Amino acid sequence: MRVFVPATTTMLRALIDDGEFSPISRTAFAVTPTLREAYSSGDDDELADVALREAARASLRLLGGEGEVDETDGGADADVDAAAAATAAGSAPRRVVIAADVDPVTLRPDLDDAVVRLPQPLSLRQVASVHVDLAEAEPAVRAAVEAIDAADLGDVDAEFVLGDAEDHDLAWYAPQEIPFLLDLM
Repeated sequence: MRVFVPATTTMLRALIDDGEFSPISRTAFAVTPTLREAYSSGDDDELADVALREAARASLRLLGGEGEVDETDGGADADVDAAAAATAAGSAPRRVVIAADVDPVTLRPDLDDAVVRLPQPLSLRQVASVHVDLAEAEPAVRAAVEAIDAADLGDVDAEFVLGDAEDHDLAWYAPQEIPFLLDLM
């Protein structure tokens, strides 16, 4: 099954360096039967785009907490605030979604229509592509990271801020391009 894993550039670096990484709670998004039922129309490509967009929104949440959670150990306090360091270096955080082929997955309709749980850490061999914000999206992504919690609680203005970030399409990269992408960021 094609899954869309929310990530950050820090997680993407770990995937390249270690050959695998364990997404937080091993959560990903996919075209599930529940997602199909939620839409009265739409082909597989359109539903895959819905799952990818859900993963991109989850990436915003990861960016907001990246300095508080060390992804390598699943919850210990991080020594370095990576998001603040990126901002201080003149670069805002970018949304990252890793598309991968994983079987079997556990469906999690109790969490959301498109949510699945991966059975094990994600291997670089499973990666089909990576989707990352371009530099021009950085100001909108920075604002969206600050607004994500308020939007989740129903703040209409915050939802508009998220919409500004979501108006930016993620760029597509092949697995062999990931090291070069990271070098350029």
